[in-house]
Amino acid sequence: MTTTYTFDVFSSLDGFGAASRNWTGYWGKQGPELLDRRLALYGEEQRMVFGANTYRAFERMLASSTAGSEVRDPWVTRMRSLPATVVSTTLEGSLDWPDATVVSGDAVDVVARLKEESEVPLRSHGSLSMNRALMAAGLVDRVQVTLFPVITGQTGLEPIFQGAADFDLELIESRTLDGHVQELIYRPTLHV
Repeated sequence: MTTTYTFDVFSSLDGFGAASRNWTGYWGKQGPELLDRRLALYGEEQRMVFGANTYRAFERMLASSTAGSEVRDPWVTRMRSLPATVVSTTLEGSLDWPDATVVSGDAVDVVARLKEESEVPLRSHGSLSMNRALMAAGLVDRVQVTLFPVITGQTGLEPIFQGAADFDLELIESRTLDGHVQELIYRPTLHV
């Protein structure tokens, strides 16, 4: 039996995963419902899966953050305590993550094997290019988009689905958090 794999991503309305200038990681739109929901999601037993670039970005953000910053929100602390697999051909040795393992190889092969072997669900937050490849290979069971009410046309960074294949999406869950942030969970199917 295979376990489920969720691609979890934050997005602006125009499809960017981040923005430059004075935008924060939540585009300044976080509230108590969003933070409680994130903590509940990461309170469940699961294994995190990251590409090397996302792992490095988390490592840099955590190293440069201070107690009380949004980088140290309780859900991020909880995420960091979960077992993690980092797929990389460039990282070596031990990682600055309590229970992380580096696995060298193609992400499609690594995640296909993890889906077969894992006793807990798999989740990836970010890792855009890796997750686009996993979607194209049919390995992503759920795409969870937390949609923030902003347009980052001038400052948008990291287009989430740029270069992705075409997909039909079946909405399987949705909720509004703090009156303005949308959490949308889809089942993707490659459009043929």
